[in-house]
Amino acid sequence: MITVCIATYNGEKYIGEQLASILSQLSSDDEVIVSDDGSTDNTLGVVRGFADNRIRIVDGPHRNSPTLNFENSLRYAKGDFIFLADQDDVWMKEKVKVCMKALEKSDCVVSDAVVTDEKLNVMNTSMYNMLNVRQGRLYNLLCHNGYSGCCMAFKRKVLERALPFPNEIPMHDIWIGNVAAFYYSVAFIRHQLVKFRRHDNVVSYNGKGSGYSIGRRFLIRLNTIKSLLRLAVRHVS
Repeated sequence: MITVCIATYNGEKYIGEQLASILSQLSSDDEVIVSDDGSTDNTLGVVRGFADNRIRIVDGPHRNSPTLNFENSLRYAKGDFIFLADQDDVWMKEKVKVCMKALEKSDCVVSDAVVTDEKLNVMNTSMYNMLNVRQGRLYNLLCHNGYSGCCMAFKRKVLERALPFPNEIPMHDIWIGNVAAFYYSVAFIRHQLVKFRRHDNVVSYNGKGSGYSIGRRFLIRLNTIKSLLRLAVRHVS
């Protein structure tokens, strides 16, 4: 069973196109968990308009945090395989098939993406190239994060180890990716499986950069290392 987790907030403009691209790839036994963080537009109306019993809407934490909203969505996931999805992207038609094949050998998979503008005009054919994404757990922890949630899928055991999220983590995908890399296995695959939409309201770091100072970035890495070590102690005890 596959669970797709989406965190929404005022996403009426793009959520319909994204859900359509996701649902067309799922079986009748799969599910989509939409955690809505108090949208004031017609986001929920668009979602409910699909009238698809695979979609489950849950109330978000209402704390103005995409990370906490994703954590809330993940807590409801029942699937053996978990996919993360942003509310404003579009999945390529082969995304699920390619990721599931990669998950036969790895516990977490990160794909490449095509970067587009808000109208899906291609701006860059490879997010990997644009952001200098590389395989390697130390590189991604200490040098440059390559764990983009919209491009990630992982097995349930990764989710169970990653929850609950530590307070100090910067974003949900950075934490999940590092948990998978240090306690399981991660594969970066070259397939472009997402149309990653960049627009004025995008909230992800890959959409607009983190904006953090060098000192802040060092502190984030240090806190992530501490959280990973605490996780090891927790599971030993």
